[in-house]
Amino acid sequence: MSERKKILLRLDPAVYDALARWAGDELRSANAQIEFLLRRALAEAGRLPKDARAIPRRGRPRKDDADQE
Repeated sequence: MSERKKILLRLDPAVYDALARWAGDELRSANAQIEFLLRRALAEAGRLPKDARAIPRRGRPRKDDADQE
């Protein structure tokens, strides 16, 4: 598996705070929320590469996922 890219992102503190609150509401980290929003924007613009990997899932598997194994 290829290594995920790391970038430095400078944000207005108020924008980061709003993003972090939104991420908390969605049970995501701020980083995962940024990636989610970027992927959604790319998909809506028709620019998400077909070979883009899915966002890695964290935490425990859902019950319906465990039943399929």
